[in-house]
Amino acid sequence: MPISKAEVIWFNGEFVPWDEAKVHVLSHVLHYGSSVFEGIRAYKTERGPAVLGLMPHIERLFFSAKVIRMEIPYSKQEIAEAIKATIRRNRHEACYIRPLVFRGYDSLGVFPLNCPVETVIATWEWGAYLGAGALEQGVDVGVSSWRRMAPDTSMAMAKIGGQYVNSQLVVMEARARGLAEGIVLDIYGYVSEGSGENIFVVYDGVIYTPPLSASILGGITRRIVLQLAEDLGYPVREQNIPREMLYAADEVFFTGTAAEITPIRTIDGLPVGAGGRGPITKQLQDEFFAIIEGRKPDRHGWLTPVYE
Repeated sequence: MPISKAEVIWFNGEFVPWDEAKVHVLSHVLHYGSSVFEGIRAYKTERGPAVLGLMPHIERLFFSAKVIRMEIPYSKQEIAEAIKATIRRNRHEACYIRPLVFRGYDSLGVFPLNCPVETVIATWEWGAYLGAGALEQGVDVGVSSWRRMAPDTSMAMAKIGGQYVNSQLVVMEARARGLAEGIVLDIYGYVSEGSGENIFVVYDGVIYTPPLSASILGGITRRIVLQLAEDLGYPVREQNIPREMLYAADEVFFTGTAAEITPIRTIDGLPVGAGGRGPITKQLQDEFFAIIEGRKPDRHGWLTPVYE
């Protein structure tokens, strides 16, 4: 989906016109993927835009930076305020938010610590990640030939830029097959996640999702859906999911900041359940959107108003 330009980008503490937010071609990040980032959304509500999961996203940004020995030169609260200020400056009613922290221009070599740490926050208007109608009709996906990284080779729980080459391979293969997305297995053959989404499987009234040990990113929306499922009285189990369980499932859906809660209608050409959005998926969607759009109370404190 093309990016819709906004007015400014927050760049190292200053607002820079969108087209002037640039880096040197010999910046460390361009050569070695030395960045961490987040994907966050602000939703339109009666009280103005509100950011979903603001502090959990910022906490994860700082965790990701920690594990690659990158010290963010701002506090968590300063990043939170900068995100809200950027939304206000760009006059968004709803938007996607991309905080990015990366190693910039100084020396070039695998060793990164001589390079300065740069911090960027961009916001822009963005629609349905997996295409118009995906939230209602579901999407067609396939199990990828690529696997998620093995434990102790990279850090799946951290959102590190260089790791997303794996995700690119997954989604390019899926699109070449005429599919919207791929499902990745871990190195043991169990279900891991999509290229940029967590996955849930509904089977016989129980909601299953892979554990953190299955080389998944611990998604913020995943956390929200786990809470919503508990609120609605569904049993939830975080456990290893064999590939064949995808074909036996009554419902399967993706979760993520971009994907929100997107039903999967076919996997490897086989219909999931009746081949459309299932009733549990719809109930979770209805509850999710009612809360984030302000039609139901924000009982868990997930939303942060941009205009206090």
